[in-house]
Amino acid sequence: MNTLQTLQEILIKDYRVPPEQVSPDAVLTNIGLDSLSVLELMFKIEDRFDVKIVDDTPTNLITVNDVVVFIDGLIAHKLADPTAARARLSA
Repeated sequence: MNTLQTLQEILIKDYRVPPEQVSPDAVLTNIGLDSLSVLELMFKIEDRFDVKIVDDTPTNLITVNDVVVFIDGLIAHKLADPTAARARLSA
């Protein structure tokens, strides 16, 4: 399952967004996510994708695809971090 599919699954199951509304260009506020929901989504992203968000939640996450790009960036950073790689190997 790719990042988009996993995020869509979270939005459909946890936020009860109808599947037909969870397209990459869907605007988060239009599918019912307010700023508090986006903050909660960040915690779900950390758990589901095994990443850590070290800075404040970005305020430029407007669409579902924006969140996908953000997640992919977190994953890429994690994979590029040698200490994270060592932690994965020792787990």
